[in-house]
Amino acid sequence: MGTTPTPGFELETIEYKNISLIAWDVGGNDKIRILWRHYYQNVKGIIFVVDSNDKDKIETAKEELYKMLVEENLKNAPLLVFANKQDIPGKMTKEEVTQELGLNYSMSRQWYVQASCAPVGDGLYEGLEWLTNQIAAN
Repeated sequence: MGTTPTPGFELETIEYKNISLIAWDVGGNDKIRILWRHYYQNVKGIIFVVDSNDKDKIETAKEELYKMLVEENLKNAPLLVFANKQDIPGKMTKEEVTQELGLNYSMSRQWYVQASCAPVGDGLYEGLEWLTNQIAAN
């Protein structure tokens, strides 16, 4: 079973513990990416999902992540990266995703990479736990 990229924008509300997260799922189409900045006001945390099985697109993911992180409205937001598709043989590990995104070398913000497998929920609660703790601490 494959996955389908988000074709545009989707809005979801995620309830986790006593926090309500409004999540904008903004698709990866490069023509749509220029519109991302319109969704950055009042952002308290960032969730960035990486396809751990797509080594060919990790550099593009890194470039888009860094374009986003320099935005003024996001400067204090903690960053949670889900290294998704950890169930696929040959995928990049959490450590490899961290390395490929350059997080150990250039992050002046709180960040965390969580291994995940979205269809079965592996790692999702752990990642949300970290992010909500960071948001509550600020």
